[in-house]
Amino acid sequence: MLKQSNTQLIIIDVQGKLAQLMHQQEQLIEQLALLIQGAKLMALPIVWAEQLPDKLGATTPQIANLLTPLEPLSKSTFSAFKEPSIQQVIEQSQCKQVLLVGIEAHICVYQTAMDLLAQGYEVHLVTDAISSRTFENKSLAIKKLTHEGATLTSTEMALFELQQTAEGEQFRSLIKLMK
Repeated sequence: MLKQSNTQLIIIDVQGKLAQLMHQQEQLIEQLALLIQGAKLMALPIVWAEQLPDKLGATTPQIANLLTPLEPLSKSTFSAFKEPSIQQVIEQSQCKQVLLVGIEAHICVYQTAMDLLAQGYEVHLVTDAISSRTFENKSLAIKKLTHEGATLTSTEMALFELQQTAEGEQFRSLIKLMK
């Protein structure tokens, strides 16, 4: 069960022209935006990674605008966890549950998840907030990561699991967000 006190959101490489080439790109951006807003509402730590931004471009504006005032952390490794500055931020949160989102599912998301799992993190792969250029590659990544121990979830499922109760101001704000 996801707990607000033990969960962080890690966003992988939703940037440049590559983000526009993703399978179901519009749905991906919508779900990422919803998840980021929900994570901020719940004050979850957020880690924002970009793959070689000088070459691949900046994070998609719809996503970057929601992440203000955070700054993206640059990486050249496919796995965000192999970049020392990102690994340090992930570890500093002391949250062992990870909502993992971004692109591409079969490369950077997959390798980040594998490294997190190897280090004892509980990886919750948000399947409607990850993508690859092809459905086949996304599907393969989900199958392999499930086999390796990742837990599958969706944006709405994760946010309501974190919420746990249907009362209070946070719940009312979450419902408004979902509409």
